[in-house]
Amino acid sequence: MSVVIPCYRSAQTLPTLMERLMPVLREVSARHEVILVVDGSPDGTWEVAAELARRIDAVRAVRLSRNYGQHNALAAGIREAGLEVVVTMDDDLQHPPEQIPLLLATLEGERLDLVYGVPHDEEHGFLRNLASRSVKAGMAGALGIRGAREISAFRAFRTRLRDGFEGLTGPHASIDVALSWTTTQVGSVGVRMEERCHGRSNYSARLLVRHAVNMLVGYSTAPLRAASYFGFAAGVVGLLLGGMVLWRFATGDTTVAGFTTVASMVALFSSAQLMSIGVLGEYIGRIHGDGMGRPTYVVCERAGSPDDAVPRKHGEPSVPARAGTGPAHAAAGSGPDEP
Repeated sequence: MSVVIPCYRSAQTLPTLMERLMPVLREVSARHEVILVVDGSPDGTWEVAAELARRIDAVRAVRLSRNYGQHNALAAGIREAGLEVVVTMDDDLQHPPEQIPLLLATLEGERLDLVYGVPHDEEHGFLRNLASRSVKAGMAGALGIRGAREISAFRAFRTRLRDGFEGLTGPHASIDVALSWTTTQVGSVGVRMEERCHGRSNYSARLLVRHAVNMLVGYSTAPLRAASYFGFAAGVVGLLLGGMVLWRFATGDTTVAGFTTVASMVALFSSAQLMSIGVLGEYIGRIHGDGMGRPTYVVCERAGSPDDAVPRKHGEPSVPARAGTGPAHAAAGSGPDEP
């Protein structure tokens, strides 16, 4: 099992997280590794992660050249993983390591490819929870992701699923959308969540809304269809208004000048046109951004080696490094707290 943890402003929590995580991994998996992906954190997170990688054989640390975002950091860590199952979790101790066996038991017991840990009780405030539920509802509807309402950052899946999104590039990565491309064998299990011990989450309601927009524009044509439907609806309203004006003219109820009617129709059609152009502009901007070759992430430093990170039986060959994950590779992602 490979545990991938995106790290941002977590210098205080990482030592405690490792103290609780390593005994759990030794109990549930003879072969295991922990990959700490430091996403351009401005504090001492990298120094702490690198020290942990030097002290603990099964821990590796990867530092990204700048802050790319949580899902980009996850993409970087997942591409570094060398074992059969990947578990992703947060760095702030809100995902208790002791709950990992529940994820694995559900993954194996129900013969699933992907399992999400769903909190028994929502751990955030009203606005944050409302924004999170809205994002998941949008993913379920517009993106057609089965079980999107049970998505969480605490997940376990079979590593082979990453083969389905090897070509994932650009700055707007979404691991959950990418995983939805690869399997429909998805389940969930109720887990206990804990309060954040230090600091506050960087994943505000505003960032959740921005993440939802990124997913809708980046992974779905739903906004284009919505613009078409809106334009059609505006056309229908325009025809009704035109018919009403002609009827009033035919019955002699028309007063002088039809400025109000004309102005209303012009404003209505102009609004429909501008909104449609705005949606098209978003897609063209994405195409332009991808054409510039903007990377999903860039790895600038590593601590710990794959050979040391994966405990093996005597005489067993080491797990080979995955193609495209060397220091010169620059194609996937990282970042702070995100959905």
